[in-house]
Amino acid sequence: MNTALTDVTLHQLLGRIVYFHTIFIAPARREAPALGPAEACCNHRADVRQRTAYGLLATTAWSALDEIAATLPGHHAPCPDRDGSCCAACRVATAGATITDAWLVTEHHAYQRSRPDTATRVVCRTAGAARLAHAFAAQHASACPALASLSSVGSPLLPTPDELPLTGELLALWQDPLSNASRPVVSWLNHCTAVDDIHRVLETRRNNR
Repeated sequence: MNTALTDVTLHQLLGRIVYFHTIFIAPARREAPALGPAEACCNHRADVRQRTAYGLLATTAWSALDEIAATLPGHHAPCPDRDGSCCAACRVATAGATITDAWLVTEHHAYQRSRPDTATRVVCRTAGAARLAHAFAAQHASACPALASLSSVGSPLLPTPDELPLTGELLALWQDPLSNASRPVVSWLNHCTAVDDIHRVLETRRNNR
C-alpha cells in the first residue's frame, strides 16, 4: 500500500470532518441526554499500555477529532481518567462516537425531525467509533484490544447520505476510506453554507418526488 497516498486520503477525509463541523454543525448544534456513564480507556481499565494519546495522537492530524469532541459536552463521554496516558485508539473511538452523535442529533433538529431514539444513537455512535478508530489504528499500526468489540457492520438504523447528508456521508466515507470504488461523497454539500441550505435541498427533493 502506498503510505503517502494513504496519509493524503485520510487527511483529506479528516479535513472534511473539521470543515463540515465548523460550518454546519457548530452553529446549529443541539445537546442530547447522555446515554450512560463514560467507560475507561483500555490503558486505564487494565495494565495494557497501548500507545498513548500524548505519545501518538497529539502528533497526528487525528488530534483534531479529539479537539472537536471536547467541545461537545452533551455527547462526549471521555475516559474518567482522561489524561495524556489514555490509549490513543480509544481516544479516537470516543471522538468518533461523539462527533457522529452530535451530527445525528443536530441534523434531526435542523430538518425538523423528531429526536433520534436511543437505539439509533447507539448504533450510529458505535459505527462512527469503529470506522474512525479502525482507520486510525491501521494507519499508525496502533493495536487496541477495545477495537475488537467495536463493529462497523451496517444497520437499517444507520442514516444514508440521502436521509441525513452530513451524518450519512460521514459514516459512508469512513466505512472503507481507502477504497478506490465509487465514493459516497455528497458533492452538493460543497455549495451549502449552513444546515438551512441542506434542509432546503432535502425539502425540494421531497416535494419533487
